[in-house]
Amino acid sequence: MQTEQSVSVVERTINTVRGLAMDAVQAANSGHPGLPMGCAAIGYSLFAHHLRYDPQAPKWFNRDRFVLSAGHGSMLLYAYLYLTGFDLTLEDLKAFRQLGSKTPGHPENTLTPGVEMATGPLGQGFGTAVGMAIAEEKLRKEFGPIVDHYTYCLCSDGDIMEGISHEAASLAGHLGLGRLIYVYDSNRITIDGPTDLSFSEDVMARFEAYGWHVLECDGLSVAEVDESIEAAKAEAERPTLIVCHTIIGYGSPNKGGRASSHGAPLGEEEVRLAKQRLGLDPDEKFAVPDDVLQHMRQIGARWRDERIRSEEALDREPELKRRLTRSLPEGWQRDLPTFAEPVATRAASGKVLESLKERIPELVGGSADLGESTHTLFPGETPFSAADREGDNLYYGVREHAMAAAINGMNLHGGLRAFGGTFLVFSDYMRPAIRLAALMEVPSVFVFTHDSIGLGEDGPTHQPIEHLASLRAIPNLQVFRPADGAEVVAAWQVALLSDHTPTAIVLTRQKVPQVGGSTEGAKRGGYVLRDWGAKPDTVLLGTGSEVSILLEAAEILAQQGMVPRVISLPCWELFEEQEEAYRENVLLPEIRRRVSLEAAATLGWERYVLGGRALGMKTFGASAPYQDLYEHFGLTAEAVVSAALSL
Repeated sequence: MQTEQSVSVVERTINTVRGLAMDAVQAANSGHPGLPMGCAAIGYSLFAHHLRYDPQAPKWFNRDRFVLSAGHGSMLLYAYLYLTGFDLTLEDLKAFRQLGSKTPGHPENTLTPGVEMATGPLGQGFGTAVGMAIAEEKLRKEFGPIVDHYTYCLCSDGDIMEGISHEAASLAGHLGLGRLIYVYDSNRITIDGPTDLSFSEDVMARFEAYGWHVLECDGLSVAEVDESIEAAKAEAERPTLIVCHTIIGYGSPNKGGRASSHGAPLGEEEVRLAKQRLGLDPDEKFAVPDDVLQHMRQIGARWRDERIRSEEALDREPELKRRLTRSLPEGWQRDLPTFAEPVATRAASGKVLESLKERIPELVGGSADLGESTHTLFPGETPFSAADREGDNLYYGVREHAMAAAINGMNLHGGLRAFGGTFLVFSDYMRPAIRLAALMEVPSVFVFTHDSIGLGEDGPTHQPIEHLASLRAIPNLQVFRPADGAEVVAAWQVALLSDHTPTAIVLTRQKVPQVGGSTEGAKRGGYVLRDWGAKPDTVLLGTGSEVSILLEAAEILAQQGMVPRVISLPCWELFEEQEEAYRENVLLPEIRRRVSLEAAATLGWERYVLGGRALGMKTFGASAPYQDLYEHFGLTAEAVVSAALSL
């Protein structure tokens, strides 16, 4: 039972967090004070009573994962990280939202110790936490009690509205992720005003329908939040949503409970009034009483001995330790398949994955209801389900966005190497999570098949046109479009060797010839596939299924007395990382008769054709056999020859 003194320290701690949030936002002249003020008691309950962590080892493998899906409330997280002893200082809080600081406007896992993922785009944390919980369940089943932790997520009204929350919550309920606990800051306010302007659903009934355990409490009461979290932990077979009723901007006399406290500084005078109401010194900024700091630092150290013991136990589990460091087993690249006959690159990818799975047990595959089409499910493996936590095939249903976020969550968690597949055109449904994978430097693998008009009769709704250019525009994302089986092998080798970069592997539905691709050349992103003489006078460039068309065109040009070079550029990003001498030796920039061919929008090819011709798609596709479509849209050897001769 708490003494009067300890209660006082608790109250002062909570109000100190509110004061830090007000001061940081005011100093930055931007930010979101409302959520930290409204959720300060929730934060205390989590960091003081429930979360398992050690500030001295923020990557402790058996820590509880805490995701602030409502990332605009970042000062709540930064304040508690500082108070409990993570590598943040008061000066870092004073530098909130400033260039080069550890306290950016929205949390970033690559900048701030203790931050599990980059959040801010609402709903992303909600979906990613589901993947973290999947990883914990799988690893606990495989390795036993050495893996034994919870995944917590603090979400907002906005998170609950976002479409990804529906996908992810439905999946989590179906999978019975009992160690997944969401604390919902229900303050009934968004930027535009009260939520009843646009939002009137029964959230509790919705989550109960998903198969969740649903509770509600006063989010301003540490005792009620504690009681609800304990009840959530006691529910082993269902994820839990705790609806915490709060007041945005709590303590602010004129802006509390109003949208004006959501995303702007309160103003100097309102900060003074709020501090007076909360029992804080209105004349002191960034004040942290000594007893509050001592109290929270003691709390921050309470799991240290357990952390040390668990890390010692990990030394006795070399397989788990290997996986957690993302190192690959010795010989994992041995005996990968080779291909002699024409094959769809999606099928080649499936064969490569079968071979890799024999040596890399942590590989976990999945599909958004397209497993047979994408070849991203392992033959003979069982589905991961509520009844079978050992299954390595994840069936996401028609939930592309939730799939992408869950893949990120599994890879952020560690111990698994997760990938998933769908058609390239549906990358649009996944783009926010793909972008975050790149920002978070997490090596997720996204497999996209049916990569062009080559998918044929399904027509323009399913034929990607602008998607390659769109993916290539994302920084720190490797987009790999292999031309044949050898390049598919390279794509998977590159993806699995990447520690800080996600990869999109883009594959054909239709069979393509084996063009004599080089695995080693493809691993450099681009290479000379074939020369027709010692001094080329024509350069032909392409990717994927169009490389074989370029070879046909080169044969025709050679018969007409020209000396062509065909370059395969399966991964622009890797190619641009090569030394300049290598790139120039491949590209021969002094040659101006240059033609590129790709069954997609031509945006970006100008950097390689250097004033030559970029052949591709300028409209949407059409419904017809793919051979007819290539002819209709001018993606033929004859068109390449004509373009070359016109230069």
